[in-house]
Amino acid sequence: MAERSTSAVDVADNSGDEPLTAKADQSTSDGVAQDRERETDSQEAQRSGGPESPEKAAPPELHSGHKLARRYRLEECVTRLDGFSSWRAVDEKLRRAVGVHLLPADHPRARSVLAAARSSALLGDPRFVQVLDAVEENDLVYVVHEWLPDATELTALLVSGPLEVHEAYQMVSQVSQAMAAAHREGLAHLRLTPGAVLRTSSGQWRIRGLAVNAALRGISSDTPQRTDTEAIGALLYASLTQRWPYEEDAYGLSGLPKDIGLIAPDQVRAGVHRGLSELAMRALANDGATASRHESPCTTPEELVKAIGEMPRIRPPEPAFTAPPEYQRTSYQQGTYGRPSTPGATPSVGAPPPPLQSRTGKALKWAVSALLIAALGLGSWQLADALMDRGNKSDDTKQTHTTDGNDKNSDDTKPVRPITVEGAREYVAEGSPQAPEDVANTYDGDSDTYWRTKKYNAGPKLAPYKPGVGIVYDLGSARTVSAASIGLRYAGDHTTVHLYATDSLTPSASVDGMKEIGTATTTGTTMKVKAAKTVKTQYVLLWITDVPNAPSDGYSSAGYKQAVTDVKFTG
Repeated sequence: MAERSTSAVDVADNSGDEPLTAKADQSTSDGVAQDRERETDSQEAQRSGGPESPEKAAPPELHSGHKLARRYRLEECVTRLDGFSSWRAVDEKLRRAVGVHLLPADHPRARSVLAAARSSALLGDPRFVQVLDAVEENDLVYVVHEWLPDATELTALLVSGPLEVHEAYQMVSQVSQAMAAAHREGLAHLRLTPGAVLRTSSGQWRIRGLAVNAALRGISSDTPQRTDTEAIGALLYASLTQRWPYEEDAYGLSGLPKDIGLIAPDQVRAGVHRGLSELAMRALANDGATASRHESPCTTPEELVKAIGEMPRIRPPEPAFTAPPEYQRTSYQQGTYGRPSTPGATPSVGAPPPPLQSRTGKALKWAVSALLIAALGLGSWQLADALMDRGNKSDDTKQTHTTDGNDKNSDDTKPVRPITVEGAREYVAEGSPQAPEDVANTYDGDSDTYWRTKKYNAGPKLAPYKPGVGIVYDLGSARTVSAASIGLRYAGDHTTVHLYATDSLTPSASVDGMKEIGTATTTGTTMKVKAAKTVKTQYVLLWITDVPNAPSDGYSSAGYKQAVTDVKFTG
């Protein structure tokens, strides 16, 4: 079995094969499923003759470079066990990295894996790693899913120590809310481990392997909500203590000391947040007893979400402020320049003499005062004279305008100049990009080419699936942007576009931290965004937050989507 060195999305995580409860009958009543779970290391995966691993269900002999459906090119095998394998692959049609799980069509679990993948894909919740395709073809069953190279597993985050309190709070909040939404749709995870929880570069937590992870291993449970709730409790426990809440070591974490049972996180490690410690104990099984400190246990993700909502909100830490060093006087300022200093003696600083107290000083003050008074009088006289001249010229101008109706000076407007775009790059605030390879089509002068968004099931507003999508344009140098003309592919109700000034093609601040230039909304295929105020910038973000319902085309089916054909800036 090949260990992964990145946090790419592979739901076939195999570290810590002990179920999260670590005890039979606590969260998984299927003893056969637990036995299968323990047989997921590389040696057990090669055994044959068992009821779940017949010879005819051996993993297909595939290699790097093999193509599925003439589209998905296999690159690297990251997992191979128990009759299935997981690969990092490339979608050559959309030119993006994906993950692929493969198993023979006659594998005992092939049907359940397909059903789990299709159910997970229908959920469409962006908090879960999305299933992109599930196909049975040429004696193979394969599941294609997102690949997140910018995300980091919780397992890797815990290598350097426990999470900061606010990070642990965000993790348990987001994971609990996501699992509560999944259970409302009848879906369970059943293998929610530190390797199945990812933190993206934007700070969002995402869950991989919903339903599919358990189906690949044949795991089931009579109490799926309790199983997932206890797993969330174990994740929170590990995030607070850097320890696994059972006696066995797992996922690179040390277990608890033997024969002392389950103890609260704040008893394992000093400085643990009291509220989060109690929450972890309420979610864990705790040997069937009520949770610690007489609080009622949480048996479902929904109850866990409610318990988190009743806690005082944990705010992010304040940014550290480093005080500037104290100002140090030099010996020259202290009046000892050129004088020999006594070793070990601290030079004394005498009070400076009162300024300009001599006769010369007094005379100098009177001279300066006289000059200021004279300058003030001269300036007043010149100002009055200039105002009188301007009044006379104004009268002459009025007379000329009265007699000459064709005066060209009446049309005194600044000329509008086009601004050349030197480069551009797609801006991704959350999740996966839209079509980064087509960004140049928006300023190539050809209205038949375009950059397009993906299709969304609800709209016009993209949130909560995404806060928005867009492109950052490089104008070559700092330019004053007065307006932008934008050509669109789809008409309909409605498209909303915002323009923001930012600092580079890869902005360091979020959209909320950028300065807005202007905004516009249209139901047609063209729009003009005018600057609300003068802004000078080299980089402009075109940010789309609302898209219309458009019909099916050669790229995607009917849904909420938009495409940009032309973008032109003027200043």
